This record gives sequence, structure tokens and C-alpha cells, in this order.
Amino acid sequence: MNPEILKLARALAVEPERLAYLAEVDTRDVRRLREQVTTTLFDANLVVLERMALASKLLPAPVVAKIAEKVFGPLLCARIAGLVDVSRGVDVAKRLSPAFLASVAAELDPRRATAIITRIPVPTVVAVAEELNRREDWITLGRFVDHLPDETVGRCVRLLDDAGLLRTAYLLDDPSRIDHVLGMLGEQRLPRLVRIAAEDETLWPPAIALLSQLSEEHRAVVRPLLADLPADLRKRAESALH
Repeated sequence: MNPEILKLARALAVEPERLAYLAEVDTRDVRRLREQVTTTLFDANLVVLERMALASKLLPAPVVAKIAEKVFGPLLCARIAGLVDVSRGVDVAKRLSPAFLASVAAELDPRRATAIITRIPVPTVVAVAEELNRREDWITLGRFVDHLPDETVGRCVRLLDDAGLLRTAYLLDDPSRIDHVLGMLGEQRLPRLVRIAAEDETLWPPAIALLSQLSEEHRAVVRPLLADLPADLRKRAESALH
């Protein structure tokens, strides 16, 4: 299914099948719709959220972190994250458990909290990525790649097995980043991704999307492998590489 439909379904908290009628709509238009929906959801009750963010300054960071996990919950924390002072947000985030942060990340619009996300210590981000990988939450992993420094992205994606990496790459907000991310992983990873796709038909759409974004250098690595692919996948792969 179109990755933007999958992300829109997440934003609306509905099953992707309910949005299958959008399959004929241009992907860019579905993305614009998703961004508009996200903006509307995050701006709802904005005045109240701003007051809560302001009030949080009055309490010590350890207390705010405890209230966040025990009272506010992931959704409310995600709504407030982009409204708090950056240094304060980082201080609180460092005190939250990776499991809770993973749940917040699933609800968060990373565009609104990039300044905080990029300042969270790398070990904390990696621990959150490990939890998202355990949950197989490829949507959240994919949405954050554009908002993290390369060093952090590299450490996080190395946690993923080949199938998980393909599924995550399929869901990047900026597909043109795929080739750059692959460049961080070494020469052996790309052939492995092609081979794993040949073994699992559910990985064909992510694999084709990945191939279509490769640089000529990486395409040269892939072309000798096409002969070993199933006929249908080979035909689609050849088309993606041209």
C-alpha cells in the first residue's frame, strides 16, 4: 500500500484499508492531506497546551518527567513537545524511559520538535529505536530519519534486520534520503536487501521503492543481482532502475 496512506491512517487512528480509495490519488496530494490533518490535530486546543507547557517550567524536570509518564501519557506529551523550551524539553526527555519515549515518538509530529529531537543524547535515541524496532513500528522509525543527525541515523538503522530496514526505508518522509542512508551501511548491505526481497513478496513494494531512489553507483551494484530474482520482481526491478 502507498506509504503515505499508511502514514495518514496512523495519523487518523484508522485501519489503512479504510483509506484504500485514496490509492488512485497522487502520492504528493496524499502527503499534503496528511500534513494538513496533522497540523489540525496538533493545533486543536493550542491555547490550553501552551498554558500547560508554560506551567511545566514551574516544576523540577524530574517531577515533570514523572507526571508525563504517570499522568499525561504519550499523546498529550507529543502535543506539548513542540511548545516547551528546547533545553527544558531535552532535560525532561532524558529522564523518560525508552519505552515511554517510543510511545511519544509514535504520536509526535517530528517537524514541530526537531530542535529537541536533535539534542537528545544519542544513546537515548538508540534505545528508543531499539524499542520501536521491537514493536516493528516502521512508520515512526521512517518519519524520524529526516530529523536526526547522520551519526544517530547510522547507529539506529544498523539495529534493523534487512526486512526491517526495507520497511523503514519505504516509509521515509523524504524518499530521496534512501540512497544517502544506504551509504552509511557499508557495501554488503544493499545486495542483502535485494536478496531478502526475493524471498518475501510483501517486501517487493519497499524494495522497488528503494531501487528507484538509488544513485548510479548503487544501481551498478544491484544490476548483476537481477538475474537471480523471480521473473515478476526482476521485471519491476529493471523498470525501477531505468
